[in-house]
Amino acid sequence: MSSRDEILLAIRKHLPEAMPLPDLDGPWIQYPDPIAQFASVLEMIGGRCVRVPNMHAINAELETLPVYVSAKQVVSTIPGLGTPTVDLNAIADPHALEDIDFAILPGQFGVAENAAVWVSDEAVKHRVIYFLCQHLSLVISAQDFVHNMHEAYARLSVGSSPFGGFIAGPSKTADIEQSLVIGAHGPRSMTVFVVG
Repeated sequence: MSSRDEILLAIRKHLPEAMPLPDLDGPWIQYPDPIAQFASVLEMIGGRCVRVPNMHAINAELETLPVYVSAKQVVSTIPGLGTPTVDLNAIADPHALEDIDFAILPGQFGVAENAAVWVSDEAVKHRVIYFLCQHLSLVISAQDFVHNMHEAYARLSVGSSPFGGFIAGPSKTADIEQSLVIGAHGPRSMTVFVVG
């Protein structure tokens, strides 16, 4: 018997007993005001949540953001929002998006417990825009919030689009000299506009 077979046989002899999977039907966390919880968590992790009564109010809010006002390369995939200077649909090579200063993109829904926003590439030609832009702004309807990740996963339709993911706040890492760095691997800021 080879050494490999001896090792595998020894492992098989000492396998732990099989345990039943835990029951996931339970009372998961609920919030009296999911949007307020979302905003609180988002601010705690370095982002910003702005409630607006309608889509038109977003443009006025954008003008109060210094990073938007000073942006030279702006992408917006939501008609009527912002003043885009780059047409995302006219770009063939996603590498050309490396110098985008500000992006205004749709979010599909938000999760109150961790301030995550589900995004997909359904309305975005190059999904890399979520991660390459310097400053990210997502727009979500106030109707589109869930309390927790269990509700979030129940809402997802896996395979309905080629790409999807949760984004929570700006990019950050504390791996470098044990010091928190915002914008290390992606957007340096994230603003979520909640409409309605």
